[in-house]
Amino acid sequence: MPDGRPTPSGQPVPRWLSLKSDEVRARFGPGLDYRILWEYRVSGLPVQVVAETTEWRKICDPEGGVAWVHRSVVSSRRSAFNASDAEIPIRSGPSATAPLRARLSPHALVSMEDCEDGWCEVRVRRMRGYVRQQDVFGAQERALCSAARVAGPGR
Repeated sequence: MPDGRPTPSGQPVPRWLSLKSDEVRARFGPGLDYRILWEYRVSGLPVQVVAETTEWRKICDPEGGVAWVHRSVVSSRRSAFNASDAEIPIRSGPSATAPLRARLSPHALVSMEDCEDGWCEVRVRRMRGYVRQQDVFGAQERALCSAARVAGPGR
């Protein structure tokens, strides 16, 4: 868990996953008996696991909301989300001086490969490029939300 103890899945916490479907119910606690707080409607949305049980994952979303989802509705496929209101440049290489290949629109999603030295490789259809790691949600190495919190801004 976040304090360094082994996790039920054997995977590190925090870690990044993405939502498998465009109908994912976020709950107050780890079980079907807990009330539904909201429903995610974006397949592929990156979420950060901040705690877990054997069957449930406590996640942090781009708005800072924290809730529990069942492990069956998340995927290990990585994605990046432009949570800002500005376009993010997608470069041909991992450098601010590399030629511009495209722009990631505000509130848009892209598939993401690995991140290295502050740059993440992204894929949009057949086009590959690089975005700065700090510019997208889904690439940070530190926990973005507290595992002790449930709900979030505007929730």
